[in-house]
Amino acid sequence: MKVKKKTVWLLTLFSLVAVISVYYVFEVDRGANILTIFTDDTLNETQIFGVDDEQTTTVNSESDLFQEMRLELSNKRSQLREQLTQKIASEQHTAEEKSEAFNEMDALIKTESSEAMLEMLIKSVGYTDALVRIEEEKVAVTVMSDEMSKEQANEIVYLVKSELDEKIQVSVDIQSMY
Repeated sequence: MKVKKKTVWLLTLFSLVAVISVYYVFEVDRGANILTIFTDDTLNETQIFGVDDEQTTTVNSESDLFQEMRLELSNKRSQLREQLTQKIASEQHTAEEKSEAFNEMDALIKTESSEAMLEMLIKSVGYTDALVRIEEEKVAVTVMSDEMSKEQANEIVYLVKSELDEKIQVSVDIQSMY
């Protein structure tokens, strides 16, 4: 009799997990979008409080060029995210294809989060603006500055490698402020 009770409990628990998993995967609107934390609008409206609470500084992008590049990248990724979402929701694809699409979407979210975090870190070092683009094992960093020494470029490379991975290839470019 104990074996049957354990089997029934196991099957009930397994069924519950399966139902919740299916519901989670196929739910269209989850209500909370984690990506909204890292959108350009959110970053532009972020308030940074100084040592004394009366002073606030707004994080803004000083460069229209950087804004255009971010917008272009955001549009490409939105299209990719939409394709992956359709693939996951489609009944024409196998479970493996859906799982692969879900993993791609997860990697895309992690990439966007890493880029936003690195941009904020680089700005906190003292640069007016920074643009970070991560593609596979390469990271391209463009900073807004009048001039840059090798030490400053190495500092950015070190910052990126310490946050991501030592094995990635990092390139640092300078965009003149004028």
